[in-house]
Amino acid sequence: MTLEQAERYLLGLELFGMRFGLDRMRRLMTALGSPQERYGTIHVVGTNGKSSTTRMTAAILRGHGLRTGAYLSPHLVSFAERIRIDDDDVAPERFAAAVERARRAAGKVDRTLEEDDRVTQFEALTAAAYDELAAAGVDVAVVEAGLGGRYDATNVIASKVQVLTNVGLEHTRWLGPTVAHIAAEKLDVVQPGATLVIAPDLHPEALALAEQTADQRGARLVRAGTDPGVEVVAHGPYQRRNFALARAAAEAYLGELDEDAVSAAAASTLVPGRFEVVDHEPETVLDGAHNAGGMAALAEALEDFVGERRLVACVSILDDKDAAGMLRALLPLCAEIVCTTNANPRALPPATLQSLCRQLGGPPSRTVSDPRRALREAQELAGPEGVALATGSIYLIADLLRPAGAERRSTL
Repeated sequence: MTLEQAERYLLGLELFGMRFGLDRMRRLMTALGSPQERYGTIHVVGTNGKSSTTRMTAAILRGHGLRTGAYLSPHLVSFAERIRIDDDDVAPERFAAAVERARRAAGKVDRTLEEDDRVTQFEALTAAAYDELAAAGVDVAVVEAGLGGRYDATNVIASKVQVLTNVGLEHTRWLGPTVAHIAAEKLDVVQPGATLVIAPDLHPEALALAEQTADQRGARLVRAGTDPGVEVVAHGPYQRRNFALARAAAEAYLGELDEDAVSAAAASTLVPGRFEVVDHEPETVLDGAHNAGGMAALAEALEDFVGERRLVACVSILDDKDAAGMLRALLPLCAEIVCTTNANPRALPPATLQSLCRQLGGPPSRTVSDPRRALREAQELAGPEGVALATGSIYLIADLLRPAGAERRSTL
């Protein structure tokens, strides 16, 4: 199986399946020989900041001499980006081989299920990741949950440490209508006798549930600080908070930390698609903020970064997001807005986005349907001394980072 064949196989599977639950995933891991039991794990759940916190935690652990893996979600260009061994994405041929092993195991599992119940895309991908992490001989893997926690396919690990980054309203169709409902789903990953590390600024309802869950399960509760204690190369106050959380998670796993290793991790960990500076004159930033909380964090980071310079944003948002809430955070910082779309069929039409900008009293706006042309226009409007920004959807960032003319391989 090649990388292309592996991705085609994954894209041919259902995203969620007919039934929620972990039964299919547990059978799948059994068919693979339970590889997830061969290394230690840290489980990261939350609404925003999971990928950054996962990468940063893995970097700190790696600095302490551990062979470290990470499982991330989503990816930008290729599914293979989701599995990292030490400081590299898994090699394409190893990813394809892992998916082939998962495919064979899924075939065995599917034969034991009812006709309308089959292994899903995320289950197959997660199984491939867990199997490859074992094959690579990692000592510890930092695992980012996909959707929620309770029934997320990642939740078949006996993690020593769990991390809750934050809780906001997201995926309410599956996770529930309130912050309390969503927090309960995410906190179900907490293991008896483990350590739960939480962000210092949790929503009060989520904090109360975290304390309750830790008490009920005999878990130690650690509340991270806001100051990482070292210089962080990743831009923005939100990345400093993420690193402080990652530091607390690594300390909960290892015990005492080596300050040189922590400093080295902070100085070397950049997260693709998260305040990523990809060009200069004008400085051009890509950020995958895709909900109101993420956009508020981005706006906070932009204030210091932009200063008195002219900021022009290229924006695309999916139709199931709080577009108005996102734009309220962004529009006051911008001199102009370029409304565009992305390859996801759920992207709002540029004209709809422009209309919403006007309703919210935003700056002058225009529509450019092609994302690459939209970003170029934003750069021209910003001028060489200004700042151009692309944001609003991880799918927009993926479209911009994908090599021109390359096949779009993923919709997830």
